[in-house]
Amino acid sequence: MEFAFSTNAFKKYSLVETINVLSEIGYTGIEILCDVPHAYPKEQSDIEIHEIKQLLKRLDISISNLNAFTLFAINDTYRPSWIEIDPSYRKLRIEHTIDCIKLASKLGAKNISTEPGGPIVNNELSKNQLLKLFEDGINQVLDTAEKENVTILIEPEPDLLIENSEQFINFIKNIDSEAVGLNLDVGHFFCVGEDPSRVIHKLSEYIRHVHLEDICAERRHNHLILGEGAIDISSTLKSLKEIGYDGFITVELYPYQDCPVYAAKQSMKFIKSLGNL
Repeated sequence: MEFAFSTNAFKKYSLVETINVLSEIGYTGIEILCDVPHAYPKEQSDIEIHEIKQLLKRLDISISNLNAFTLFAINDTYRPSWIEIDPSYRKLRIEHTIDCIKLASKLGAKNISTEPGGPIVNNELSKNQLLKLFEDGINQVLDTAEKENVTILIEPEPDLLIENSEQFINFIKNIDSEAVGLNLDVGHFFCVGEDPSRVIHKLSEYIRHVHLEDICAERRHNHLILGEGAIDISSTLKSLKEIGYDGFITVELYPYQDCPVYAAKQSMKFIKSLGNL
Protein backbone atom coordinates (compact mmCIF):
# COMPACT_ATOMS: atom_id res chain seq x y z
CA MET A 1 0.00 0.00 0.00
CA GLU A 2 1.16 3.49 -0.85
CA PHE A 3 -0.11 6.85 0.36
CA ALA A 4 -1.32 9.76 -1.70
CA PHE A 5 -2.81 13.13 -0.80
CA SER A 6 -5.77 14.84 -2.44
CA THR A 7 -5.26 18.22 -4.03
CA ASN A 8 -8.73 19.35 -2.91
CA ALA A 9 -7.10 20.65 0.29
CA PHE A 10 -4.79 22.83 -1.83
CA LYS A 11 -7.34 24.96 -3.68
CA LYS A 12 -5.37 28.10 -2.76
CA TYR A 13 -2.35 26.62 -4.56
CA SER A 14 -1.85 25.85 -8.23
CA LEU A 15 -1.74 22.19 -9.23
CA VAL A 16 1.97 22.45 -10.05
CA GLU A 17 2.72 24.01 -6.65
CA THR A 18 0.68 21.28 -4.94
CA ILE A 19 2.49 18.45 -6.70
CA ASN A 20 5.86 19.87 -5.69
CA VAL A 21 4.83 20.36 -2.06
CA LEU A 22 3.42 16.84 -1.70
CA SER A 23 6.54 15.36 -3.24
CA GLU A 24 8.72 17.20 -0.73
CA ILE A 25 6.60 15.91 2.16
CA GLY A 26 7.07 12.35 0.96
CA TYR A 27 3.82 11.29 -0.70
CA THR A 28 4.30 8.92 -3.62
CA GLY A 29 0.83 9.50 -5.02
CA ILE A 30 -1.54 12.35 -5.70
CA GLU A 31 -5.28 12.55 -6.22
CA ILE A 32 -6.05 15.36 -8.66
CA LEU A 33 -9.19 17.45 -8.30
CA CYS A 34 -11.11 17.52 -11.60
CA ASP A 35 -12.61 20.90 -10.80
CA VAL A 36 -11.54 24.50 -10.50
CA PRO A 37 -8.86 25.56 -9.75
CA HIS A 38 -6.86 22.42 -10.57
CA ALA A 39 -7.92 20.23 -13.48
CA TYR A 40 -11.42 21.03 -14.66
CA PRO A 41 -11.39 19.04 -17.92
CA LYS A 42 -12.93 21.73 -20.12
CA GLU A 43 -10.09 24.08 -19.20
CA GLN A 44 -7.18 21.67 -19.63
CA SER A 45 -5.13 22.04 -22.81
CA ASP A 46 -3.03 19.22 -24.24
CA ILE A 47 0.06 21.28 -23.40
CA GLU A 48 -0.97 21.57 -19.74
CA ILE A 49 -1.72 17.85 -19.56
CA HIS A 50 1.69 17.05 -21.02
CA GLU A 51 3.42 19.35 -18.53
CA ILE A 52 1.65 17.74 -15.58
CA LYS A 53 2.63 14.27 -16.82
CA GLN A 54 6.24 15.33 -17.19
CA LEU A 55 6.32 16.86 -13.70
CA LEU A 56 4.83 13.73 -12.14
CA LYS A 57 7.33 11.58 -13.99
CA ARG A 58 10.27 13.73 -12.91
CA LEU A 59 9.18 13.62 -9.25
CA ASP A 60 8.25 9.91 -9.47
CA ILE A 61 4.68 10.51 -8.24
CA SER A 62 1.76 8.43 -9.45
CA ILE A 63 -1.85 9.53 -9.82
CA SER A 64 -3.92 7.63 -7.28
CA ASN A 65 -7.26 8.86 -8.57
CA LEU A 66 -9.00 11.71 -10.35
CA ASN A 67 -11.57 13.27 -8.03
CA ALA A 68 -14.62 13.99 -10.20
CA PHE A 69 -16.98 14.45 -7.24
CA THR A 70 -17.39 18.22 -6.90
CA LEU A 71 -18.53 20.60 -9.62
CA PHE A 72 -17.77 24.12 -8.41
CA ALA A 73 -16.99 25.01 -12.02
CA ILE A 74 -20.75 24.88 -12.61
CA ASN A 75 -22.36 25.07 -9.16
CA ASP A 76 -21.17 23.50 -5.90
CA THR A 77 -19.94 20.40 -4.07
CA TYR A 78 -22.79 18.15 -5.17
CA ARG A 79 -24.74 19.78 -7.95
CA PRO A 80 -25.44 19.28 -10.74
CA SER A 81 -25.86 15.69 -9.56
CA TRP A 82 -26.81 12.38 -11.17
CA ILE A 83 -30.36 12.68 -9.83
CA GLU A 84 -31.47 16.14 -10.89
CA ILE A 85 -35.13 16.31 -11.89
CA ASP A 86 -34.24 18.60 -14.79
CA PRO A 87 -32.72 16.32 -17.48
CA SER A 88 -30.65 19.15 -18.99
CA TYR A 89 -29.07 19.86 -15.60
CA ARG A 90 -28.52 16.15 -14.99
CA LYS A 91 -26.82 15.94 -18.38
CA LEU A 92 -24.12 18.33 -17.16
CA ARG A 93 -23.02 15.74 -14.57
CA ILE A 94 -22.99 13.00 -17.18
CA GLU A 95 -20.95 15.11 -19.61
CA HIS A 96 -18.53 16.13 -16.86
CA THR A 97 -17.95 12.50 -15.94
CA ILE A 98 -17.23 11.58 -19.56
CA ASP A 99 -14.79 14.49 -19.75
CA CYS A 100 -13.07 13.28 -16.56
CA ILE A 101 -12.77 9.75 -17.94
CA LYS A 102 -11.08 11.09 -21.06
CA LEU A 103 -8.77 13.26 -18.97
CA ALA A 104 -7.86 10.24 -16.83
CA SER A 105 -6.95 8.34 -19.99
CA LYS A 106 -4.72 11.19 -21.19
CA LEU A 107 -3.00 11.44 -17.81
CA GLY A 108 -2.62 7.68 -17.44
CA ALA A 109 -4.87 7.48 -14.38
CA LYS A 110 -6.70 4.22 -13.75
CA ASN A 111 -9.83 5.57 -12.09
CA ILE A 112 -12.06 8.50 -11.25
CA SER A 113 -14.36 8.89 -8.26
CA THR A 114 -17.84 10.34 -8.31
CA GLU A 115 -20.71 11.11 -5.97
CA PRO A 116 -23.21 8.37 -5.02
CA GLY A 117 -26.16 9.88 -6.84
CA GLY A 118 -26.23 13.18 -5.01
CA PRO A 119 -28.32 14.90 -2.36
CA ILE A 120 -32.06 14.30 -2.37
CA VAL A 121 -33.30 17.86 -2.83
CA ASN A 122 -36.65 17.14 -4.45
CA ASN A 123 -39.43 14.93 -3.11
CA GLU A 124 -41.21 14.55 -6.44
CA LEU A 125 -39.57 11.17 -7.02
CA SER A 126 -39.31 8.13 -4.75
CA LYS A 127 -35.93 6.79 -3.64
CA ASN A 128 -36.26 3.91 -6.11
CA GLN A 129 -36.94 6.37 -8.93
CA LEU A 130 -33.88 8.39 -7.96
CA LEU A 131 -31.76 5.24 -7.88
CA LYS A 132 -33.00 4.44 -11.38
CA LEU A 133 -31.94 7.92 -12.55
CA PHE A 134 -28.49 7.31 -11.09
CA GLU A 135 -28.25 3.89 -12.71
CA ASP A 136 -29.31 5.30 -16.07
CA GLY A 137 -26.69 8.04 -15.76
CA ILE A 138 -23.90 5.59 -14.97
CA ASN A 139 -24.94 3.44 -17.92
CA GLN A 140 -24.54 6.46 -20.20
CA VAL A 141 -20.85 6.81 -19.32
CA LEU A 142 -19.92 3.13 -19.37
CA ASP A 143 -19.03 2.94 -23.06
CA THR A 144 -16.47 5.71 -22.62
CA ALA A 145 -15.07 4.16 -19.44
CA GLU A 146 -14.69 0.75 -21.04
CA LYS A 147 -13.17 2.19 -24.21
CA GLU A 148 -10.63 4.28 -22.25
CA ASN A 149 -9.97 1.51 -19.69
CA VAL A 150 -10.84 3.81 -16.78
CA THR A 151 -12.86 2.66 -13.77
CA ILE A 152 -15.68 4.81 -12.35
CA LEU A 153 -15.66 4.64 -8.55
CA ILE A 154 -18.81 5.42 -6.59
CA GLU A 155 -18.18 7.02 -3.20
CA PRO A 156 -20.97 6.53 -0.61
CA GLU A 157 -21.38 9.55 1.63
CA PRO A 158 -23.60 10.52 4.60
CA ASP A 159 -26.86 12.28 3.64
CA LEU A 160 -26.56 11.44 -0.06
CA LEU A 161 -28.52 8.91 -2.12
CA ILE A 162 -26.20 6.00 -1.24
CA GLU A 163 -24.79 6.24 2.28
CA ASN A 164 -23.86 2.76 3.50
CA SER A 165 -22.52 -0.63 2.46
CA GLU A 166 -25.88 -2.33 1.95
CA GLN A 167 -27.15 0.46 -0.28
CA PHE A 168 -23.96 0.31 -2.32
CA ILE A 169 -24.21 -3.46 -2.81
CA ASN A 170 -27.86 -3.22 -3.83
CA PHE A 171 -26.97 -0.56 -6.39
CA ILE A 172 -23.87 -2.05 -7.96
CA LYS A 173 -25.54 -5.42 -8.47
CA ASN A 174 -27.61 -3.74 -11.18
CA ILE A 175 -24.54 -2.44 -13.03
CA ASP A 176 -23.31 -4.98 -15.56
CA SER A 177 -19.76 -3.74 -16.04
CA GLU A 178 -16.31 -4.21 -14.56
CA ALA A 179 -15.75 -0.51 -15.19
CA VAL A 180 -17.61 0.45 -12.01
CA GLY A 181 -16.24 -0.04 -8.51
CA LEU A 182 -16.02 1.49 -5.04
CA ASN A 183 -14.07 4.44 -3.74
CA LEU A 184 -13.99 3.40 -0.09
CA ASP A 185 -14.04 6.52 2.04
CA VAL A 186 -13.21 5.22 5.51
CA GLY A 187 -14.60 8.23 7.37
CA HIS A 188 -17.88 8.21 5.49
CA PHE A 189 -18.70 4.67 6.58
CA PHE A 190 -17.66 5.52 10.14
CA CYS A 191 -20.04 8.51 10.09
CA VAL A 192 -23.04 6.34 9.21
CA GLY A 193 -22.31 3.95 12.08
CA GLU A 194 -20.38 1.21 10.32
CA ASP A 195 -17.08 -0.33 11.41
CA PRO A 196 -14.56 0.48 8.65
CA SER A 197 -12.67 -2.78 9.18
CA ARG A 198 -15.83 -4.85 8.73
CA VAL A 199 -16.89 -2.81 5.72
CA ILE A 200 -13.51 -3.45 4.09
CA HIS A 201 -14.02 -7.21 4.31
CA LYS A 202 -17.67 -6.93 3.28
CA LEU A 203 -16.93 -4.84 0.18
CA SER A 204 -13.49 -6.22 -0.67
CA GLU A 205 -14.43 -7.31 -4.19
CA TYR A 206 -15.44 -3.76 -5.14
CA ILE A 207 -12.66 -1.64 -3.57
CA ARG A 208 -10.44 0.03 -6.17
CA HIS A 209 -9.28 3.11 -4.25
CA VAL A 210 -9.41 4.37 -0.66
CA HIS A 211 -9.97 7.77 0.93
CA LEU A 212 -8.64 8.12 4.46
CA GLU A 213 -9.29 10.78 7.08
CA ASP A 214 -10.10 10.79 10.77
CA ILE A 215 -13.53 11.56 12.25
CA CYS A 216 -14.53 12.69 15.75
CA ALA A 217 -16.10 10.28 18.25
CA GLU A 218 -19.53 11.86 17.67
CA ARG A 219 -19.24 10.69 14.03
CA ARG A 220 -19.92 14.12 12.54
CA HIS A 221 -18.96 14.34 8.88
CA ASN A 222 -15.95 16.59 9.21
CA HIS A 223 -12.60 15.30 7.93
CA LEU A 224 -9.82 15.49 10.51
CA ILE A 225 -6.06 15.04 10.30
CA LEU A 226 -5.04 11.42 10.84
CA GLY A 227 -4.71 10.62 14.53
CA GLU A 228 -6.92 13.49 15.72
CA GLY A 229 -10.20 11.57 15.72
CA ALA A 230 -11.73 8.31 16.90
CA ILE A 231 -11.18 5.97 13.94
CA ASP A 232 -8.91 3.01 14.60
CA ILE A 233 -6.73 3.73 11.59
CA SER A 234 -4.19 1.02 12.39
CA SER A 235 -6.95 -1.62 12.41
CA THR A 236 -8.38 -0.18 9.20
CA LEU A 237 -5.04 -0.44 7.39
CA LYS A 238 -4.55 -3.98 8.68
CA SER A 239 -7.92 -4.94 7.26
CA LEU A 240 -6.93 -3.53 3.88
CA LYS A 241 -3.77 -5.60 4.05
CA GLU A 242 -5.79 -8.70 4.97
CA ILE A 243 -7.94 -8.45 1.84
CA GLY A 244 -4.83 -8.01 -0.29
CA TYR A 245 -5.44 -4.40 -1.20
CA ASP A 246 -2.26 -3.03 -2.73
CA GLY A 247 -3.50 0.21 -4.28
CA PHE A 248 -3.22 3.79 -3.11
CA ILE A 249 -4.70 5.17 0.09
CA THR A 250 -5.40 8.85 -0.46
CA VAL A 251 -5.54 11.15 2.54
CA GLU A 252 -8.43 13.57 1.90
CA LEU A 253 -8.48 16.69 4.05
CA TYR A 254 -10.33 19.37 2.08
CA PRO A 255 -11.45 21.27 5.25
CA TYR A 256 -7.82 22.36 5.78
CA GLN A 257 -7.60 24.81 2.88
CA ASP A 258 -6.09 27.46 5.14
CA CYS A 259 -3.26 25.14 6.23
CA PRO A 260 -2.99 22.23 3.75
CA VAL A 261 0.78 21.85 4.10
CA TYR A 262 0.42 21.42 7.85
CA ALA A 263 -2.39 18.88 7.38
CA ALA A 264 -0.38 16.90 4.84
CA LYS A 265 2.75 16.90 7.02
CA GLN A 266 0.91 15.89 10.20
CA SER A 267 -0.86 13.07 8.41
CA MET A 268 2.40 11.79 6.97
CA LYS A 269 3.95 11.96 10.43
CA PHE A 270 1.08 9.84 11.77
CA ILE A 271 1.42 7.32 8.93
CA LYS A 272 5.13 6.91 9.65
CA SER A 273 4.38 6.43 13.37
CA LEU A 274 2.41 3.29 12.53
CA GLY A 275 5.50 1.53 11.20
CA ASN A 276 5.13 -1.56 9.05
CA LEU A 277 1.66 -3.00 9.42
